[in-house]
Amino acid sequence: MLYVYLALAILFETIGTSFLQASQQFTRLMPSLAVLFFYAISFYLLSLVLKVVPVGVAYAIWSGLGIVFITMIGWLVFKQSLDLAAVVGIALIIAGVVVVNLFSKTVGH
Repeated sequence: MLYVYLALAILFETIGTSFLQASQQFTRLMPSLAVLFFYAISFYLLSLVLKVVPVGVAYAIWSGLGIVFITMIGWLVFKQSLDLAAVVGIALIIAGVVVVNLFSKTVGH
């Protein structure tokens, strides 16, 4: 159940960040309210994960995968471009999340 909470926290954070782009610096009411709603759910779910997983590890996974997903959304939905350095950096983030999950003894499996 722990990884379900973490996956949902990442999903809701990514949705919230997508609405952050759509809120146009909090000048549009509905997207701005959506940001607050999805971030609140995300942080609540992350807090449940923190009962078991150390904060540094949980946050690394949460933020790392969030970065990857929001970058993909930015590229696909908002038509934001990525250069080679961005792609390499994102690949390194994914590699880091994989290493933490496969080899760290601090993650509750």
